[in-house]
Amino acid sequence: MDLTVWRTFVTVCRLGSLSAAAAELHHTQSAVSRQIAGLERQLGVALMERHARGVRPTPAGEVFRRHALATLNEADRAVRAVRDAVDGAYNRPLTVGATPSLAAGIVPEAVRSLLKQAGPLRWTLHPGLSAQLHHRVMTGDLDIAVVTDAPPGLPQDPRVERRFLGLDDMVVALPDDHPQAGRGPVHMRTLAEQTWAEDNDGSAALLRQHAARAGVSARIDLTAADLPGKLALVATGHAIALIPGVLTRALRPDVTTVPLVDPPTRGIYAITPRRDPHPSAASLLDHLLTAFAPVRTPTASDRPAATAM
Repeated sequence: MDLTVWRTFVTVCRLGSLSAAAAELHHTQSAVSRQIAGLERQLGVALMERHARGVRPTPAGEVFRRHALATLNEADRAVRAVRDAVDGAYNRPLTVGATPSLAAGIVPEAVRSLLKQAGPLRWTLHPGLSAQLHHRVMTGDLDIAVVTDAPPGLPQDPRVERRFLGLDDMVVALPDDHPQAGRGPVHMRTLAEQTWAEDNDGSAALLRQHAARAGVSARIDLTAADLPGKLALVATGHAIALIPGVLTRALRPDVTTVPLVDPPTRGIYAITPRRDPHPSAASLLDHLLTAFAPVRTPTASDRPAATAM
């Protein structure tokens, strides 16, 4: 089978639209349709189905999409490896993933330290949610990712090595003129009547769990598309928000934070593939540990019993 057709299929699945895939791949929509139809004939099964807003993979198509994506990632790695072999010297770029809060400060700091120590190294940064990043490490698309165990948690997979970096205390982001700005640790009951904004299910689950422990509920009335959008709602006085403590050093100037009494926490982990690890991944891990240490120094009781897998 032609991998070009596989790439077309994966692109259609990602975008949920034949026309959008055609535009991205610089094909006509009819050409994309013919490629998908030809692939379905070869496999003898329907791979796509239409719905009100576009197309999506059938159950069989979703199975094929996962395997096709892994194959395409490996093929791309093979092409990059050949192109990066110059005069017999291997110069493989380092692909790094991180959740948005970690991509805003901790991870770039660690990479800067790595480059100072190791010299020039081509690298790329790919922000995303933990589950997405875990999958990309597992399929070989990322060399290392820095993720969290916030709900729904991290999956266990023998193909991935997991290293615990520490715990991160969640804090409350406030507009800089909020009555609680500049105060000491605040109890959740004090904020019970506030309007909260959220941008993802994991953070919302942590907020609801913390509120429930305090015997109150959190009014999550506003939803943002991403972390910058959530902070914009805070800065303009529409809401307050639960955010990671690691983000405090990278906040916009019109947003401040206040610590919580007995705050919710999340574990921070670095994950790498067990197979074909990048030569610089171990060194970056050391610098991540150093960069994270000033934020929160975990005690012996904080550490999980096992940090691998």
